[in-house]
Amino acid sequence: MSELQAVFWDMDGTLVDTEPYWMESEYQLVRAHGGSWNDEKAHLLVGQALPFSATVLQQSGVQMGVREIIDHLTGQVVAKCAERMPWRPGARELLEELHAEQVRNALVTMSFTPLARAVADALPAGQLEFTVTGDMVSAGKPDPEAYHLAFDTMAADHQGRTGAQLQRQRCIAIEDSVPGTAAAAASGLVTLAVPHYTPLPETGQWHLLDTLDGARVTDLQQLLLRDPAPAVA
Repeated sequence: MSELQAVFWDMDGTLVDTEPYWMESEYQLVRAHGGSWNDEKAHLLVGQALPFSATVLQQSGVQMGVREIIDHLTGQVVAKCAERMPWRPGARELLEELHAEQVRNALVTMSFTPLARAVADALPAGQLEFTVTGDMVSAGKPDPEAYHLAFDTMAADHQGRTGAQLQRQRCIAIEDSVPGTAAAAASGLVTLAVPHYTPLPETGQWHLLDTLDGARVTDLQQLLLRDPAPAVA
């Protein structure tokens, strides 16, 4: 059996259930500008890059610049997380077991650095080795750039530490959204989809799991032996 080398975690909706915080902040912002917002628009933004979300909010009446919108919403969600960090079922437990088994972990999120830092800081030191955030890439999910950057960063460090190569077919990305799973699969990583707010089709590009609650390292290990194969070598 091939050894699982690393797991790349999505954040919003996968590691933490911050989507209600984002949606509440979006509603408040649009209302403050006299615009129109609804659940359909809110769900459209799940998993999307923040600049894309900001343009949709502008089209709905928010009279602020793209970066202003991003900073405002991020600040609101960070403040809500400071009051209560909404961990997804099973996510912390799986992350803890992966770390104990010396499987490497990183965060790959379209949220910007302040929120990613708040989430990472709420975990025991060392469980997440580094984060790739939406303000570090030029193209957001569903583009695979963030996952390519995360893999290349981990691979360089892994080579330096162990002298061994990190292999995409021995790494897993965990995602919950349509843009996220598309990005992970396109990067060539074995992809585990755990749907939350939006249903995910069975396309043969990723594995589907209802919840991480009760998921173990051995369960992820088994995914390396099963189709679907990574989309990119």
